Amino acid sequence: MPQDKIYKTVHQYNKVPIPVENMRKLQEIARDYSCVKNYVYQRYGGVGGLTKIYPGYTVQNEMTRSGIRTQLGLPSVYFNLAVFEALGDIKAQWTNIKISILEAASQNERFSSQEKHYLRFMVKTGGCFEHILNGKKIVVPEKMEEAYHRIMVDINGSSVCAENLNRYLCRQVRKKIQRIQTDKAHGFSLTERAYRYGTCGDEHGIFLSTKESRKRIFVPLTDSNEYDKQLYIRLKPEDYGIEIAVPIGQKVRIHKDYANETGISLGMRHMITTDTGNIYGECFGQFQQELVEYLAASDKTYRKEKKNNAGRKKYKAHKAKLDARLVTYANQEINRMIAGEKPKVIYLPKYPQGNIKGYDKKINYSVNLWKKGFVKDRIKQKCRENSIEYVEVTGKAISTECSRCGAQGKYKKEVFLCERCGYEDDKKINAAKNAKKRGRPEQQDKHIVH
Repeated sequence: MPQDKIYKTVHQYNKVPIPVENMRKLQEIARDYSCVKNYVYQRYGGVGGLTKIYPGYTVQNEMTRSGIRTQLGLPSVYFNLAVFEALGDIKAQWTNIKISILEAASQNERFSSQEKHYLRFMVKTGGCFEHILNGKKIVVPEKMEEAYHRIMVDINGSSVCAENLNRYLCRQVRKKIQRIQTDKAHGFSLTERAYRYGTCGDEHGIFLSTKESRKRIFVPLTDSNEYDKQLYIRLKPEDYGIEIAVPIGQKVRIHKDYANETGISLGMRHMITTDTGNIYGECFGQFQQELVEYLAASDKTYRKEKKNNAGRKKYKAHKAKLDARLVTYANQEINRMIAGEKPKVIYLPKYPQGNIKGYDKKINYSVNLWKKGFVKDRIKQKCRENSIEYVEVTGKAISTECSRCGAQGKYKKEVFLCERCGYEDDKKINAAKNAKKRGRPEQQDKHIVH
């Protein structure tokens, strides 16, 4: 079933510089918040903590009894969030470890189907994985006992040693687990109990709880919006400012007249080219070049006058202006593309990672340079907002494959030419047509969709 609501992040900013004393209080909260997270990482981030992190209230109770909150003097509205945020990071690491183990096991040709079945069961069944890593007797949930006994019969019947498989799981975990730690104290999360919106004099802003009982600091904001969500405060001490991140639920739009299948190709000069030959974002390359040239010129000046440099404030302000122009323009053109093409599904090439041997580094560079994937991320987001199916197809040789006959051709500058069938077209249009072909079900056995 399609989602009826998606979430995105909006931001609020301080209107005037925050006084030094108030910024110091916020930085102190951020340092304590980071300290609590590191304590949770150290105490529960290893295999010994696996039996306690789900659902997490055991950890919260133990952390409360540890006395660290009293020692730091950190209000519970910050302390509890720091604990659960750290737990979320630990759980995410264990999820990635389990996925990695299952992938390695499935690709290991030395394992029989029974052994792979055993490993999948042990990794996925609550209690089994944790007890194996901690050297304890396996305890299987009652509803899974029948499946467990059936697997053990299969294992014993094929003369497979379960202990060896358990040791394999332990070795894999030792290879993949990493010590989680944060050395940054850039901000903190807070619930509704830790803030309230309001006015102070003629200014509208937000009141934030501090470590002092019943004392809050007031920060005037650039807008008058008010929210009742869990917020994240990012500190900008060098500018005496803050950035408030607010998660907002947005109802998904459904367009009954969107019925087309659209293949698209991304470019450095023209942002988006579709399989129908339409171009969106014709000025994208120009804006990108202006930004790059400004950064290069500023960096050269900075190196030349490093000792006598008066500061980077003007540079940062102009860079932010150019960045904002590029972002706004990209959003506008993506919206225009969706309104013009009316797609029910969009096919986009998924280009390989730059460190994969044998792939075209020029392609990787040209695609990944744009604000670290910003264009692709915005297309994904817009698809979610408009109930459009988003499909990524393999991008290997997509620019040199003929979209008419499938043969490998070549292109000169912006023109693609197939020597087999004589097809000639703009290379971006040809790539967009290939994206559409590769995304269709009848082609997915030839070109794997990621």
